Amino acid sequence: MAAMAPPSDPRGRPLDGFAADTYGDRFVDVYDDWYPDVTDTEACVATVEALARDVATRRGTEPRVLELGVGTGRLAIPLAERGVHVTGLDASPAMLAAMAAKPGGERVRAVLGDMADLAQADQRFDVVLVAYNTLFNLVEEGAQQRCLDRSGDALTPGGLVVVEAFVPDNDIASGDTVTTRQVTAERVVLSVSRTDADAHLVVGQYVDITEAGVKLRPWQLRWSSPEELDHTASSAGLALVDRWSDWHRTPITPNAPTHISLYQQTTP
Repeated sequence: MAAMAPPSDPRGRPLDGFAADTYGDRFVDVYDDWYPDVTDTEACVATVEALARDVATRRGTEPRVLELGVGTGRLAIPLAERGVHVTGLDASPAMLAAMAAKPGGERVRAVLGDMADLAQADQRFDVVLVAYNTLFNLVEEGAQQRCLDRSGDALTPGGLVVVEAFVPDNDIASGDTVTTRQVTAERVVLSVSRTDADAHLVVGQYVDITEAGVKLRPWQLRWSSPEELDHTASSAGLALVDRWSDWHRTPITPNAPTHISLYQQTTP
C-alpha cells in the first residue's frame, strides 16, 4: 500500500476557518480581564480627542472619530464621554453587544462591519483610529491595503488616520512555541503559536482549560515594519505627518517597541 502523504505545511497561511468575527466572538468573555492595560488608555483618549478637535475646529464642526476594531469600547466609550462623536466598527456582534451593555456604551454609534472594507462607514471623520496592532489582525492578501484605502476615503479634509502598532524585531525567527499564560487550581491557559518570519505571519491559539471543558481562542496577525506601513499608506494616498513612540507624543527612537503613526491624505 502506498504511503500516505504528510499533511501540507501550514506556514505562511492564515488559520483555516478564521472569519472576520472569529477573534471577537471567541475572546469577548475574557477580553476586558486579559487586556485591561494593553496601552495607555487615558493618554490615548486625550491625544485622539485633541487631534480630532483640532481638525474639527478648523472646519467649525464637532469632532468625529471612527475607531476600527472597537471591541468592547475600551477607548471609544471614554472618547464619547468627552463629547466626541464616536463611531465604533467591529466585525463581531458579540463585541458590539458587550460595548453596548457597558455604562456609556450607548454614546458610541456601533456599526457591524469588516474594517478591511468599511462599507458601512457612511460618514466622514476627523480621525480614523486603528489602535493596538488592530491593523495587523488583517492577514489576508491585500486586506491591510484595502483598510487604509477606505480609511483615507473616510476622512474629512485635513483628517488623520492614526495607527498604533508594535515595531517588529529584526531577529524574529520562524518556529512553533508553546507557553503557559495562566495556571490556577481552577484553570490552565496555554498559548500555542506558529511563526513564519518570511511571511511576517503568526497564528495561534489560547487553549483555555477548566473542569467545564476546553475552549479554543484563535488569533492571528501579519506584521509590518513602520517603513512597510508607510509604503502601504502611500499606496492609499496617505502621507506620514508625524510618528511617536507613545501616546504622550514622545519622539520616536530607533529602539522604541511601539509606534503611533499619523497619516494624512496627500490630495485632500
